[in-house]
Amino acid sequence: MIANIRSGKETAGLIRYLFDTKRAKDHTDPHLVASWDGFAPDPGRSEDLDATRNLLVADLDLHVKQATRLGRAPERHVWHCSVRAAPEDRILSDEEWADIARRIVAATGIAPEGDPDGCRWVAVRHAPDHIHIAATKVRRDLRTARHWNDYVTADRELASIEKEYGLRQVARGDRTAAKRSTRAEQEKAHRQGQQKPARERLRSTVRTAVAAATSTEEFIHLLSHVDGVLVEVVHFPSGDVRGYKVACEDTTTASNEPVWFSGSELAPDLSFPKIRERLEATATQPIDQPGRRRPNPWHQATAATERIPHHLDQADDEAAQAHLAAFGEALDALPLLAPTPIRSQLREAATKFERATRSRIRAEHHHARALRGAVRAMLRETAPRDGAALAMFLDAAILVVIAATRWHQLRHHDQQVAAAHQAVIHLQAAYDQVTAAPLAALAQRRPPQQAVERHVHVIRRSVPEHAEQVLKDAAFDALAATLAEAEAAGHDPEQLLQQAADQRALDDARHPARVLTWRVQRLSARPAPSARARAAQARSAAWRPGEPIPAATAALPPQAPHVRRR
Repeated sequence: MIANIRSGKETAGLIRYLFDTKRAKDHTDPHLVASWDGFAPDPGRSEDLDATRNLLVADLDLHVKQATRLGRAPERHVWHCSVRAAPEDRILSDEEWADIARRIVAATGIAPEGDPDGCRWVAVRHAPDHIHIAATKVRRDLRTARHWNDYVTADRELASIEKEYGLRQVARGDRTAAKRSTRAEQEKAHRQGQQKPARERLRSTVRTAVAAATSTEEFIHLLSHVDGVLVEVVHFPSGDVRGYKVACEDTTTASNEPVWFSGSELAPDLSFPKIRERLEATATQPIDQPGRRRPNPWHQATAATERIPHHLDQADDEAAQAHLAAFGEALDALPLLAPTPIRSQLREAATKFERATRSRIRAEHHHARALRGAVRAMLRETAPRDGAALAMFLDAAILVVIAATRWHQLRHHDQQVAAAHQAVIHLQAAYDQVTAAPLAALAQRRPPQQAVERHVHVIRRSVPEHAEQVLKDAAFDALAATLAEAEAAGHDPEQLLQQAADQRALDDARHPARVLTWRVQRLSARPAPSARARAAQARSAAWRPGEPIPAATAALPPQAPHVRRR
């Protein structure tokens, strides 16, 4: 159930609307289901609609008029709350709606239970799936009702009502969601032929600029160079930047003035102080040095993304929230690097997951410096054309969204859970599209049958519980080619498979061979271990905790430090 609460100045206008059956086509049978004393006149069940309606308005306004004579009436004295059931809910009876109305006015402070001086109110049902509660805010003792946070208290009461009545339990928020576009904004966008209102388009643009920037100065610069977007920087008297405002060139007022939105009006985390805090926590990428191998930012971003589920399993919620926020920025940046056919899916994934990046938990952004730095480095390089790097990242990203869903579920963040569920659908669709070409290219490099059979035995030893599923997977040829190339580069295929399986559980993988292919390919991109290192790994794997250290290992002399020769 969803409640919508508003205030107004005219009781007669609201009552006239609630009992109107001519202009409002969905008002099929308007009538009272409850009132402050159970004896209020019901225009819907009276032969003289107009006279009874006027009598009802006079009764509701009685204490308002008394308070007005004393100069104590509030200017907006009308309280209006509509309560709507979900489409799949059963049809409630008048008695059930009456009980719901009484609980809502009691919970919100309009008419507290057992308080004889509560405000006057009526509950009108003019359609099967919802009611309207109309009340005046002046109590019988002529004080104004204490109804602060009425939306929150009504929502909390509706959550209890849903459980007790066996209705659909709506995903409830924590007041950290971005502000929705108003109905007027939506209708204006529709008239202009725009798919989304200006507020939503600007929110997406600003988030992308934040994901690409390394400083607040660069953020303003990037935003100022987006076609169709107006930017105005607000300064303190001292000259320091106070904030910013953005507007769409195609959205203006009746006087042809831009419709401006501050960052905080777009989303709580897009205010200028919040953006500055995040950008200051971005890791600086190392400067290229002659003779040193330059790190691959795609591999760095993928590695940082793969570690996020581990961070979410820890007890540090502030760090976990920071990693989710940084991952959201990575999704915002991804459409800039992806092929055109999958950009829409990636934009939708970023838009949906945006809700899952915020909660009441304050993020300590310095914990996610590595991922932010790698994403900025990715944006400053040409994206790989073969699609393998993007496929690796999306493989890790899907796992993060699944882990984020569980993390939010444990903390009862209902809206964030729903957002993560929607995001993973779009990520999976993009992943399926982007993997086709690189997998086909790998499959063409399938090794000879003798080598394939050897790798089959390796797979059976490394991942025995998933071996049959891996061998039947359409991506098996690509996995065999990847293992053969890794072996040729000096890696141990069995160790790579075990590491890949340890990094991601294959229980929830639809295509385990595909998952292992990207994992092994990224692991094999690292330099192959030396013979001495492989021997040490083998001895370490053979040793069990509690046993004495193997003599051969204990007797190893210390290795001299390696000196780089120029």
